[in-house]
This record gives sequence, structure tokens and C-alpha cells, in this order.
Amino acid sequence: MTKGYQYTTEQEAQTAQAACNAYYGIPVNDEDVTRNWVGYSFAELNTPTFWYIVYDSSLDVVLGAPTEFEVIQPDPNA
Repeated sequence: MTKGYQYTTEQEAQTAQAACNAYYGIPVNDEDVTRNWVGYSFAELNTPTFWYIVYDSSLDVVLGAPTEFEVIQPDPNA
């Protein structure tokens, strides 16, 4: 199980990412190497598919309480 934040559209994941960036002031300037406070991923093997952000305690204040959900990973032996 994955603990985090689940989104039905990529736009929702981008909005959550932007909220974290705004809260933490990332990026500081256009030359800053760090572009995002948090990344998001696409659960392409799940049905239905979804986007998600993996939980970190720094996200509580911005995104609220996380949930647990399953992300199907590709078989590394396939």
C-alpha cells in the first residue's frame, strides 16, 4: 500500500504540486535548481488510472491527511 494523495486527473496533481510550491516558496528564483517541493506519479497499471503524490509529513499543512491506496508496479522480471 502507498500512503499519499490520489488524484483522478493530472491537472489535480499539478494543482496540488503548485500549492506545495507556493507554500514552501519553491522555486526561489528562475535560476534555482529545485523546481518543485514534491513530485507526482502516474499509476498507469491501475484501473482506473490515477496520479498520486507519495506522503511526506511536510505535506500535511498543505494537502491535509493522506490516504492509503494500492499502486500496481510493473513486474521487474517481465
